Amino acid sequence: MTAKDLSVTEYNPYYKTYIDKAGTLDLENGLKTNFEAVDAFLSNLPNDKLEYRYEEGKWTIKEVIQHIIDTERVFTYRALRIARKDRTPLPGFDQDEFALNCDANRRTLKSLMNEYKAVRMATIALYDSFTEEMLMEIGTASNSALSVRAVAFITIGHENHHCKVIKERYL
Repeated sequence: MTAKDLSVTEYNPYYKTYIDKAGTLDLENGLKTNFEAVDAFLSNLPNDKLEYRYEEGKWTIKEVIQHIIDTERVFTYRALRIARKDRTPLPGFDQDEFALNCDANRRTLKSLMNEYKAVRMATIALYDSFTEEMLMEIGTASNSALSVRAVAFITIGHENHHCKVIKERYL
């Protein structure tokens, strides 16, 4: 299945831009394929740009990478809860508070990329464990419907979005 197979009832309309940025990748291989492309791009960023802010108050590239990691963790946790039929409505999270409190700029690019790889490998393993029925489960997150399969495409599109921003505004 691809992102085009999702119903608009499976996610908040806010996430459509991310889902669209997942392109034609299929769910089975998309997390792996996109990981390879994003890893290659982020791992080769110039060191002199890693703590650059293109505008006052904007995140550095290191903070953007940490944001990608944190967001994947939050969304994958949501997918797990929903797949396991936990009907508890899941709260949102404040990405700006996460960024203010992540201290990413003290870390090396290698450290951030090792964490990114570990998180993605865990995400892939989790999605490999899901049955077709689990992928179709829909729960509530941030006061909106969210399916397990939509989370995968949101994750892919979200990192593609931020890589595009890095290319256009930081490099």
